Parts: sequence; structure tokens; C-alpha cells
Amino acid sequence: MVERAKPDTRHQFPCANCGALLNFRPGTEVLECPYCQHRTPIPRSDVEIREWDFQSALQRLAEARRAQPEEETIEAVRCDACGAQFEFEQDIHSGACPYCGHPVVLGTGDKKLFKPRGLLPFKVTESAAKEQFRRWLRGLWFAPGGLKEYARDDRRLNGIYLPFWTYDSDTTTDYEGERGIAYQEPRVFVTIRNGRRVTQQRMVTKIRWTPVRGVVSRFFDDVLVGASRSLPRQIADRLAPWDLDNLLAFKEDYLSGFGSQAYQVELDEGFERARSVMDRVIRSDIAKDIGGDAQRIHRFQTRHRATTFKHILLPIWSAGFRYKKRTYHFVVNARTGKVRGERPYSPWKIAIAVGIAILVLVAAVIAFQYYEIFDQSYLIETVPHFSEGMFR
Repeated sequence: MVERAKPDTRHQFPCANCGALLNFRPGTEVLECPYCQHRTPIPRSDVEIREWDFQSALQRLAEARRAQPEEETIEAVRCDACGAQFEFEQDIHSGACPYCGHPVVLGTGDKKLFKPRGLLPFKVTESAAKEQFRRWLRGLWFAPGGLKEYARDDRRLNGIYLPFWTYDSDTTTDYEGERGIAYQEPRVFVTIRNGRRVTQQRMVTKIRWTPVRGVVSRFFDDVLVGASRSLPRQIADRLAPWDLDNLLAFKEDYLSGFGSQAYQVELDEGFERARSVMDRVIRSDIAKDIGGDAQRIHRFQTRHRATTFKHILLPIWSAGFRYKKRTYHFVVNARTGKVRGERPYSPWKIAIAVGIAILVLVAAVIAFQYYEIFDQSYLIETVPHFSEGMFR
């Protein structure tokens, strides 16, 4: 049975030394005061990061949708530091007060059916993430010359926890297809050389196909699916790998000083994305099971059993830069420092590279043709002289 989240509560963490609000310090297990640098250890949670039954959760989700249609709601928040009242948007449950900048963390409450049960805290600091961004820019191929000047820009990065689903599933797949066995048979070809017809025999590879059917099984563990719509999937997926073995039980302390999003991709939609990931692996398993030199997969049907899930938060540094009136976004995996994002290309550099490739190809073709002509003329002209010398 999936737990229903409790009503939202607001969390701020005052410094025991000066009363200012504390921020989580990346790469540590402490909250640190930005003014007096006093540190407060974060106690480890003894809550188990458990898997939840997927089918039971789907039933709860269906009941929640029938009972209350999804509506846009805005959370009213009061900052303890300055007393200001402001609003968090629906999909945000941690951030900063827009008036004094102090961190505010909300619970996930009734806004979402499923609370995050685990997270990976920030490990890469903002300064280290900036350096990774600079290296990434310097390593881009076909980048405009002026782009690398942005590596010296001291822009501020936004630290944010993004929501993810993980799915476990025990799968059994029935399939039908064909196994291909390669064999060779001779073929006669007629070509023109130096104006003469030349007949040649070559061996040609062909495939003999045999119908097959079978069953493959695989257990999938922690198939990761992004649950945010603000970060494009092609970027989020390429931030992997994540060290999920180091997941910690969720505590609001780790969110202090960072933004955090609630999930926007629902549990059932996330599983459809996970299923497509599993299907790619299953197709590879089927091809191996079919064997032979080539494989054809006509159809397969997968049964999922004991499917479970977790809702977790993973950390990134995010920012954007403008180049020639266009904004490009990039993100940094705040566990590994891996950078992925959008980037501009230099059409001139690409054109020059293509031109050089064409010149190299043309030169190779000319050299090959010259070698063929030289080789044939050598045989025609030198062999008779060599033969005459033998009989002198």
C-alpha cells in the first residue's frame, strides 16, 4: 500500500550560533551558515528506502484522479527570516525567499500523491561545476571561435534537485523470428578493363533463414526515468550514470539552499517510458537467444511481474548562456561533474572540415586509379623485357 503524503509543512533551519538560516554544504553531511560558517551535522535517517508495489500505486492514482481532478495550485509561504509572504508554483517545493534570499523548504504534502523517498545529495560544488562547464566549452568540436570566451564568464549556476522514478520489473518475453546462417556461393562478374571484357568469379555471402521461437527472461533493477518536463529528455538521459547505490533516505535538510521540483511526469506515464527502455534490452536478449549470423524479430510479447517503483531526487547545476541573440542551456551532474547541454555550431568550420574530407577522398581515388594503371602498365611493359633477357 502506498502512503498518502501528509499536509505540507514549511522547513527552515536556523543557525544555533547567529540565528541566520543554514544551507546544505555540497560534498558534506552538514548544514553551514553563510555568515558565521557555523556547521550543524545532518543526522542520518533510519528510514528504509523501500520499493513500492506498482499495481497498488496505480489503483491509488486512479482513485485520486476520480476523487479530485488535477488542478493548478499555488502554495502560499511565509519566510521566518524576514516575515515576507510569497508563493511557490505548483511543481516547486524548495527555493529561496524572493525578498531576503533565505532558503525555504516545503514538504510535498497534498500537492502530490507520492513523496520522494530517497535522494543523492549535492557532491560537486558550484565552483567545480563551473570549471567542468569551462572544460566542456573548450572541448566542443566545430564551436564558433568567440564561444570559448564564455568559459571565463563568472555566471551563477542554479542548484536544483530534479524528480525521477525508478522501476524494478521481472520480465518474461515470448518471441517469434528467424535465424540467419551465412553461406557463400560463387558468382561470375564481367568487368571492363583497359577497354577489354574481363570475366571474374567471386564468392558472394548469402543468408539462409530458418523460423524460430523462444522465451527470454530478465530482471530489471532501477530503470531510471526523469519526472521533470523542464529538462529535455535527451539531456536528462545523457546525465547518467548516477550512483544510485549511494541513495540516502529523504530529509528536507539536504534541500536547504537549493531548488527542488515535484514530479510532473506521473507514475504510469513514467512506466511507459521505462518499458521502452526495457524493450530495447529485451530485443538484444532475443537476438542473442536466436543466435546464428543474423536475426529477424517478427514479434514479441512481454509479461511484467513484481513491478515496483521509487520516487527519488537527483541533483544538478543548471544555467544558460547567450550567444548571438540565442540562449543555450546546459546542466552539470552534481554527483559526477558530467556536462550536457545545447551548443552552437560554426557553419564555416563545418564547411571547411567537409571540404578537407572531400579533398582527401578525391586524392585517395586518384591515387588508387594511378596505382591500378601503373600496375597494369608495369606488367605489360616489363614482363616481355624480362623474358627476352632470359633467352639471351
